[in-house]
Amino acid sequence: MVDPAAADPARAVRGRRPVWAYAHVPHADPRDPLPTIRAALEAHAPGFTDTVIAERGMSAAQLGAYNANYVGGDIASGAMTLWQTLARPVPRRNPYRTPLPGTWLCSSATPPGPSVHGMCGYYAARAALETWPKADRPASAHLLEG
Repeated sequence: MVDPAAADPARAVRGRRPVWAYAHVPHADPRDPLPTIRAALEAHAPGFTDTVIAERGMSAAQLGAYNANYVGGDIASGAMTLWQTLARPVPRRNPYRTPLPGTWLCSSATPPGPSVHGMCGYYAARAALETWPKADRPASAHLLEG
């Protein structure tokens, strides 16, 4: 469960706080996950569901239809097998570079994967900077040099 207003109070409007949660379900499961999530929240925080003003849920099948990157509703952009950890999204020396010049991939589909928030973008930025002559790099480039 995530409460964005805990980090950014501006997200709480008129005393209302948006929260979101997700649950692990079978691949392409068509069932509504809300009853399961609601029951889990209520078990750990009795009375919580009485404070809910509105809710919206998507089944794994709906999530996969909504976003083609979430195959079968998998928000991790594919199974986190050992092979996928090392070779996502495709096996290549630089997984952040694309065939399009100047276009870089920095989503959770790249190493180190979805469970390390922000690191995909960090590594993609470092890979992109390596292609620029030092004299042409932005002033902030030193922040990415390791």
